[in-house]
Amino acid sequence: MGKLFVVATPIGNLKDISFRAVETLKEVDFIICEDTRVSKILLDYYEIKKELVSFNAQTETKKIAAVIERIIHGENCALISDAGTPCISDPGVRLVNEAIKNEIDVLGVPGANAAIFALSISGLPTDSFVFEGFLPQKKGRQTKLKELSKEKRTIVLYESVYRIEKLLNELNELMPERYLVVWRELTKKFEENWRGVPKELLAALPSKNIKGEFVVVIAPINWKN
Repeated sequence: MGKLFVVATPIGNLKDISFRAVETLKEVDFIICEDTRVSKILLDYYEIKKELVSFNAQTETKKIAAVIERIIHGENCALISDAGTPCISDPGVRLVNEAIKNEIDVLGVPGANAAIFALSISGLPTDSFVFEGFLPQKKGRQTKLKELSKEKRTIVLYESVYRIEKLLNELNELMPERYLVVWRELTKKFEENWRGVPKELLAALPSKNIKGEFVVVIAPINWKN
């Protein structure tokens, strides 16, 4: 029986990958990933030539059985995401669960994670925090935000370029006094961040030509800068 390796990849800068991760990707029989085009950039950079199998939220359920079957018959497989640690706000959890049910060894190769990285350089309390990933786009969004407005710990969120301004407006309404740190394009060439209360960030954040992914870190209630 083969093994399933859950391998963390860079969140932006291609050099942010461990020696062990590169070695593992070179040694497995095949690699499953969210988007083969994105993963090929990383593999080409490290001269890794392996079979890539697309495995995203839309195809995960359909492909799990075939992947498990290949591992059971002796092939080693690596699971990677487009960026960061797989299964954290990314597909793969069902595959890992199915592997465990089939008594397949699941081995982790740790590395970059946007939420932990942003938290570590935020300057906000890290002894206790809550990670919510991406908030619901529509149904349940306001309910979740109202719940979080009462949260006393540091909060870490992910947000897309399409909803970052909407999120800041929502935070300005529900948590106007909470201090925020917002990062865009962590570890990439155009990385930047903004700090302040929601109203200040809305004024500072450019409204045009914003691109990339965002990590939002919200200070605990009554935290003072």
